[in-house]
Amino acid sequence: MAREGHRPEVASLLVRTAVFWFAAPGSVFVLGPWFVLRSSDVRWEPGAGASAVSGIVLIVAGSALMLACAADFVIRGWGTPAPYDPPRRLVRGLLYSRVRNPMYLGGVVILLGETLAFRAPALFAYGAAVWLLWHLAVVFVEEPSLRRRFGRDYDEYSKRVSRWFPSRPRANP
Repeated sequence: MAREGHRPEVASLLVRTAVFWFAAPGSVFVLGPWFVLRSSDVRWEPGAGASAVSGIVLIVAGSALMLACAADFVIRGWGTPAPYDPPRRLVRGLLYSRVRNPMYLGGVVILLGETLAFRAPALFAYGAAVWLLWHLAVVFVEEPSLRRRFGRDYDEYSKRVSRWFPSRPRANP
């Protein structure tokens, strides 16, 4: 583990990010939907035509967004997306300059894509529940932790950049 202020090895961060990636997002975007679809009373089949294509496009776009965020955590933050191995520096660049939680938004896009691709309303309900849990985790766990770790820097950042709605950053107050 790197000491505070010292940049850890990028290769080590990438491996730790990959391990987390398969465990957490893999569970939310693969296992969760699989259980929802399997336990659903409604017979489901993969979508066809525009629904399937739209869903696949959203899944790819959301995945790309999440991967870009994970790369930002490694490169700029010197950490991983895992709560137990967080960035050592506040990540404010690229996507994080437009919205504070782009990784979660990428996840929402993936879940919407799965809903369309499988034409399964139960997946929409699952996605809404997942987003609600993420929102509560952000408000009650992540943001207080970031305030403790980064203090004034995080306070100023959160005043300039919206939590959920991408926009141009507001000027420093």
